[in-house]
Amino acid sequence: MTSNNKLFAILVPVISVLLGLLAGGIIMLSFGYSPIEGYAALWNGAFGDAYTIGETIRRTTPYILTGLAIAFAFRSGLFNIGAEGQVIVGWLAAVWVGLAVDAPMYIHLPLALIAAAVAGGLWGFIPGILKAKLGVHEVIVTIMMNYIALHVVNAIIRDVLTDHSTTTEHISGSASLASEWLASITYFSRVHYGFIVAILAAILMWFIIQRTTVGYELKSVGFNQHASKYAGMNVSKNIMLSMIIAGGFAGLAGAMEGLGTYGTISVMSGWTNLGFDGIAVALIGANNPFGVILAAFLFGALKEGAREMPTAAGIPTELVDIIIALIIFFVASSYIIRWALTRFKKEGK
Repeated sequence: MTSNNKLFAILVPVISVLLGLLAGGIIMLSFGYSPIEGYAALWNGAFGDAYTIGETIRRTTPYILTGLAIAFAFRSGLFNIGAEGQVIVGWLAAVWVGLAVDAPMYIHLPLALIAAAVAGGLWGFIPGILKAKLGVHEVIVTIMMNYIALHVVNAIIRDVLTDHSTTTEHISGSASLASEWLASITYFSRVHYGFIVAILAAILMWFIIQRTTVGYELKSVGFNQHASKYAGMNVSKNIMLSMIIAGGFAGLAGAMEGLGTYGTISVMSGWTNLGFDGIAVALIGANNPFGVILAAFLFGALKEGAREMPTAAGIPTELVDIIIALIIFFVASSYIIRWALTRFKKEGK
């Protein structure tokens, strides 16, 4: 039974992606576009040359971390809608340290990354403690925390980090994740060393969940809080810890943008959407850290490849958002795919 569950966990996202792409092709045909030209443009936009490959990896990096932020909380039975706010405060903290601290790289860069993780963790701690101590639903609190993060960070940028400007100065080179070597081999794309941080974070999540007592308790609380409490586990502590670690992952996603892609932070008129897209990444990745990496890569490729579709095939970029939505729909309807696979397996015997 366990092997069947693992097989379904792999097959369902794969089949969902294929169905989403198939449905996207049908939509292209119905509006008079060529699916072959559309998907060829999508592929070339994501993997056509060294530059686009670098940009695809760059886009994938924060998606891995926000996907981990959602997946980690979900493993404890929590729905962390606040990853977007945690990304924003992590971005601010990383840039702030990048501007304010004067130290060699081996101190400055880790310090900026730690600051981002701590800021995101503290932003996650607030809904965590409200959930653990007062039973306030984390979805409501995390949604509200997103708005607080957006407007507070904008105020700090204008009034603290700048003199009523909209963009900060560029961070010190000793705090940057950017690499001249990576840029040179990818035709000066914005790919940076942050992808290594993201991969290490995924390995860390796997280790915590699968190889530690803390991870065992977090999963137990996610399965059944009452049984976990009866077994002597501190449910409140585990809820708070889960939200702190999840927030830390999202904060690091903000650091990828602040220390890697842009090197600055600007006043935001809206959301980055990294946190919200992380929900879909975690869903497609089945809340598994290595599944999240693959799902994030899919998202990065689709988002980057979409930029080529209007010029090469005359297809609007919004179609990629439709394809992503269809993939998520099929993943959410996984019980239908499971039923079909089970029926097919029975008939094959």
